[in-house]
Amino acid sequence: MKWSVVAPYFNQADVDNNNWLSSYISSPRHSFDLIARPTPVPNWHDKSVKYTTRSEWFGHWEHAALALNSDTDGVITLFPQLPAAIGLQKMLKRSKKPVVAWTFNIGNYQVGSVRRWLSKTSLSHIDCFVVHSKHEIDIYSKWLDLPKSRFKFVPFPSPDIEVKFQENRESPFIAALGSAHRDFPCLFNIIEELDIPTVVASSKTALEGINIPSQVSTPFGISREDCRQLAQEARINVIPLQFKDDVTAAGHVTVIEAMLMGRAVIVTDTYGMSDYVKHGETGWLVKHGSEESMREAIQLLWNDDELRNRLGRNAQAYARETFSFQGSARSLEKVLDNVIGLSPEPKAPAKVGV
Repeated sequence: MKWSVVAPYFNQADVDNNNWLSSYISSPRHSFDLIARPTPVPNWHDKSVKYTTRSEWFGHWEHAALALNSDTDGVITLFPQLPAAIGLQKMLKRSKKPVVAWTFNIGNYQVGSVRRWLSKTSLSHIDCFVVHSKHEIDIYSKWLDLPKSRFKFVPFPSPDIEVKFQENRESPFIAALGSAHRDFPCLFNIIEELDIPTVVASSKTALEGINIPSQVSTPFGISREDCRQLAQEARINVIPLQFKDDVTAAGHVTVIEAMLMGRAVIVTDTYGMSDYVKHGETGWLVKHGSEESMREAIQLLWNDDELRNRLGRNAQAYARETFSFQGSARSLEKVLDNVIGLSPEPKAPAKVGV
């Protein structure tokens, strides 16, 4: 079966080089036609507003039409705007093309009644939603009044990361990377009490109005490679998260990358983090809003070399197996088979020596 694939960030170079999971699928059961966006979409980090503008919606509508009207048998979308646009077009055209919404995450789902009605109307025509945490299945099925069976959990994929730096044992420190929905007040209270050097690589907005202890340094504007160096040299990587009712996901990429780099991770157990971290095996989960739980975890891992190193080794091995593009491509193939009602390809029988 031939699938159109549309993502807001696809340009002609992505299409020419097949820069997506489709490049990891060798099965003849499915083929893929990546479709570039007609007009470039602004980088999310460079936007002056954090919502989809009218002109951007026009671009999504045009991109969706290219996919739905192509000669392919089905459509795969990335991110939530494109499936919303395609769902409406399917309804208007009475199209029966199957649509899979890959990487479906709407961020903040507590919106006005009109937007929710539009979302329910358009997205009811999507055949399968692929989400990156199990708790999102409960949220979206209830919010959209759709059966849970229409949602599939696939872990967020990431390329492997080369480890270039070792833990800094002469001047040990904690690293806290990222900005979205971080509970820095909780972390800073503990850091000040325990008097542990900490480096926070975040945004000025995320730290605005927060009292920063003397033990904490906050380098702004550093590169991605600088952040990875900090993560690798840190004794512990801590991702403190604030639980919010209207938020569906936060911190997953930071956690995955720390695990891929073989670092011991402490993360707040919210937003489906237990889908990524096995407590006591590949990392350490702490209760959200609990300074006591966070303090105990930091003290334990800071002082226990054997536990810290074991968690790091286990995390790296687990992440390389579970969060790889190859593994995600296998999951994609199963999702597509399920949507069109195909049975999985039978495994070749094992050869028995005589």
